[in-house]
Amino acid sequence: MSEERRRELGESDAPVEDELKESFDATVIEGAERLHRTIRNILVTGVFGGFEIGLGIMAYLAVLHETGNELLAGLAFGIGLVALLLAHSELFTENFLLPVAAVVAKEGSVVQLTKLWGGTLVANLAGGWVFVWIIMQAFPQWSETVSESAHHYVDAPFSLQTVALAVLGGSTITLMSRMQQGTDDDVARIVATMIGGFLLAGLQLFHSILDSLLIFGAIHSGADITYGQWLGWFGYTLLFNMLGGLVLVTLLRLVRSKELIEERRQRAPADPDAPHST
Repeated sequence: MSEERRRELGESDAPVEDELKESFDATVIEGAERLHRTIRNILVTGVFGGFEIGLGIMAYLAVLHETGNELLAGLAFGIGLVALLLAHSELFTENFLLPVAAVVAKEGSVVQLTKLWGGTLVANLAGGWVFVWIIMQAFPQWSETVSESAHHYVDAPFSLQTVALAVLGGSTITLMSRMQQGTDDDVARIVATMIGGFLLAGLQLFHSILDSLLIFGAIHSGADITYGQWLGWFGYTLLFNMLGGLVLVTLLRLVRSKELIEERRQRAPADPDAPHST
């Protein structure tokens, strides 16, 4: 009886609240658009994503160098995520909820998802590597600051704490994407983005892209850190970022939208590689 009453109160007869249906539809549509990009577009947007995260790194290091305060520097880092949002670039860890929802709704394929993830990850790292090299040439006085920040990650032993930090890093960035998708108000989306940046950088959560750029900056500045050390840290951080984003946020959102997924799957094209429906 309560479900029937809920349908009567809503503007549509969808099996969930109207706001959730609208948000789900927007999530699937945007996720499908990302999945159907060409490899060239994936790489270009990924490189720009690396540049824009590098912009956040520049702001982060500037504030941290002057104040020594991680929380203030975390607020400054949000500038990079805002640039990422407004420039419509791609960050690997943002690509959990939206494209996965599109694949589950049969608006894209697992092959397309793998291409999107792989291309974006490589392009983010390549673009970021170049951008932080430029930063360290422009601001060599930040060498000690970036070295200390990088050692915080590469020197951390693999433990329950570092796993938890990586899980929280993945879930935080995915939840930020969900909040951005949940509103059409640009101011609200920017606020959500700044919150995400503050939590990621200010609390020094383990994030595979953000912290890799800090480590690259330290290597560029001559710190006693090797790419082998970075790779050892990067491997488990990437894994648990994905676990946090996919399980703590994406899976639960998909379970909540089960009825909408079933409806969407019935309307999806037989060939998931075909142009998606809107």
